[in-house]
Amino acid sequence: MAYHILDEAERCLGCKSPSCQKGCPIGTPIPTVIGLLKENKLDEAGKILFENNPLTTICSLVCNHEKQCEGNCVLGKKGAPVHFSAIESYISSAYAPKIKSEMCENNGKRVAIVGSGPAGLTIAIILSGYGYQVTIFEGRDKIGGVLRYGIPEFRLPKKVIDDLQYRHLELRGIKIRPNIRIGDAIGVDDLFRDGYRAIFLGTGAWKPRALHIKGETLGHVHFAINYLNNPNVYNLGENVAIIGAGNAAMDVARTAVRNGARHVTCFSVEDKVAASDYEFRYAQLEGVKFRYCLKPVEIVDEGVIFRQLIDGEEIDGSDKLYKADSVIIAISQKPRNSIASKTEGLEANKNGLMVVDEFGHTGREGIFASGDVVHGARTVVEAVAHSKIVAEAMHKYIQSLD
Repeated sequence: MAYHILDEAERCLGCKSPSCQKGCPIGTPIPTVIGLLKENKLDEAGKILFENNPLTTICSLVCNHEKQCEGNCVLGKKGAPVHFSAIESYISSAYAPKIKSEMCENNGKRVAIVGSGPAGLTIAIILSGYGYQVTIFEGRDKIGGVLRYGIPEFRLPKKVIDDLQYRHLELRGIKIRPNIRIGDAIGVDDLFRDGYRAIFLGTGAWKPRALHIKGETLGHVHFAINYLNNPNVYNLGENVAIIGAGNAAMDVARTAVRNGARHVTCFSVEDKVAASDYEFRYAQLEGVKFRYCLKPVEIVDEGVIFRQLIDGEEIDGSDKLYKADSVIIAISQKPRNSIASKTEGLEANKNGLMVVDEFGHTGREGIFASGDVVHGARTVVEAVAHSKIVAEAMHKYIQSLD
């Protein structure tokens, strides 16, 4: 693999004004990293990647590279772009075992992180670097949030998340309290009572968006985020209909194929898919079928009744039953907001998203938020990028208290 990675690195032009870097939401210094690799300075390249993005091993696998770094590569205008995703994955995975995350000098100040998804992990790692005593409160039994429970194993192996927990959390002295939901037995007032100087809320978006059509409660109907959480407990049958055609729908479709479904079809209300081209092409390669300009109007025991759309307009008399053993609704999700509804000073908008300013300040002093609970279901790298800003705002706030 290293030989091919080096060949790919040699293709990089080292642009003085790199479009690839501008296209990266977190501003990864791509030419610098590739240049160091070509000089056999892998450790230096790895250090830069991790300092810029604590979740670089993960982002190298799950980012939408075709629209970000690789999609902006100048070589891609007339041919194939430099595949930085493969280069980043090689460097970060090779350098990760060499990281010595020693505990920083304790500054005696506590910070609470609620939720261990991309946003919470980023905040925890950055603030631990300033010497804060960081405790992560996670509602599930393992850390990772959407990384572990919303992205299939074939796209993001769980061992990558486990390695991150060991090298970036445990070696830094970050404490983890699993199976506890803030807002139930313990609330934010309890955290402030016990000396936490600031609280970060990164509880994600776990409430599925419903279609609100007849038949949605039937026994063979499921939601994408619930299915991806633990697909092995579902018996979908051979014929599966997926309502939606975004990246989550691709994950569901490809997972269903891997779990024995023989006929998997994604239905889109548009005349094209919303998923990235890479994910769409992989789904096609694996046998997933697609149908377009169809609006679901009712779910029945035998499948889904769809109505044809032409230029967005419903065509009367076009209703047709598409048979399916199981139906999975994959039209995104939103926050549950149990904390916002139970905590004075926190506000959610009409879409259920936490209201914050550009630096993550909520309406209550000392409480910050970022990630999907603020922006809705977005990419991992977008969550990391904004959370870096929020982490610095939290540090500045805590320092102002003294």
